[in-house]
Amino acid sequence: MHFSNLAHNVGPLTILGLAQGAIIALFALGYTLVYGVLRLINFAHSEVFLMGTYAAWATWGLFGLTVNSRAPAFWPMVGLLVAGLVAAVVASGITALTLEFAAYRPLRRRNAPPLTFLITAIGASLFLSEVAGVFTQHQSRGIQPVIAQKNVFTIGNMHVTNLQILIIVLALGAMFALDRFINNSRLGRGVRAVAQNPDSAALMGVNKGRVISLVFLLGGLTAGVAAVMYDLKIGTTIYDAGTILGIEAFTAAVLGGIGNLRGALLGGLLLGLLESYASSLFGTAWQHAVAFVLLVLILMFRPTGLLGESLGRARA
Repeated sequence: MHFSNLAHNVGPLTILGLAQGAIIALFALGYTLVYGVLRLINFAHSEVFLMGTYAAWATWGLFGLTVNSRAPAFWPMVGLLVAGLVAAVVASGITALTLEFAAYRPLRRRNAPPLTFLITAIGASLFLSEVAGVFTQHQSRGIQPVIAQKNVFTIGNMHVTNLQILIIVLALGAMFALDRFINNSRLGRGVRAVAQNPDSAALMGVNKGRVISLVFLLGGLTAGVAAVMYDLKIGTTIYDAGTILGIEAFTAAVLGGIGNLRGALLGGLLLGLLESYASSLFGTAWQHAVAFVLLVLILMFRPTGLLGESLGRARA
C-alpha cells in the first residue's frame, strides 16, 4: 500500500474522483428511477448510455472535427457542446423508450414474473452492445477535441481544469433539475404516486403506463448527459463502454439507496472518490474491486443503502 502517495496526492485524486463520480451518478439515476417505479433492474440501461456516446461522437464528426483537429474557439465550442448534448439525450431517450415499448411493456401486459424481466433486460443489453459492435467492427472511436483543457485554479498540487468543472456543474445541474421535477411538478407527483402504490394511483386517475414511459425517458435523458461527459473526459468510446461503467452506476445506486434520487448522486460521488483513492493505494487494477468490497461492507450494516428512502416517499 502507498499511504504516503495517497496523502501527497489527495487533492488531485479528489478532483479526479469527483469528476468520475459525477458521470457515475448521472448514469445511476436511470437505474434508480426505473427501480423506484417498477422494481426492475434495467441492465440494458448501460446501452442506453452507449447510444448517447456514439450520437455525440457522430454529431461532432458531422461538423468536420476529427481526432487530429484543434479544439475550437469559445463560441464554436459552446455550439458543438450543445449540439452533442442534444444528439446524445435524443438518442439515449429514444433508445430507452424503445426498450420500454418493445421489451418490457409486452411482459407487463402478460403479468410476467420478475425473473422474466431480469432475463429480458440482460438479453436486451447484450443484443444492443453486439449490434453496436458489429456496426463499428468492435473498434474504439476517438472523440474529437471539443474542449481545450486548461487549468482554472490551483490549490496546493491540485490543478482544477475547465473540463472537470464543466462535468461536475453539469451533473449537479441535471440532478437538481430532475429532483425539482420529481418533487414539484404534476408529472413528478404522478411518478411518486405510482412508485408508492400503483393501484391507489390508478384509482386517482394516474396513467401508470404513461408514468412508466416517463421514467424510462428521464433515465435516458440523464444517461445522454452522462454520455457526453464521458466522451469529453475519456476521449474514446467503444461498443462495450457501458458495461463496466453500468456496473459502477448500479453499485452507486445501491450504495446511496436504490430508488432514491439523491442517494444516486451521493453514491456516485462517493464511489468515484473511493475508486480514485483506491487506485493510488493499490494500483489501478484494483480500483473497481476495492469499491465493490466497500459496497458489500456498507450494505452489511445498512442494507437499504446510505439514504435508503424510496422514490415513492421522496419529498423536497
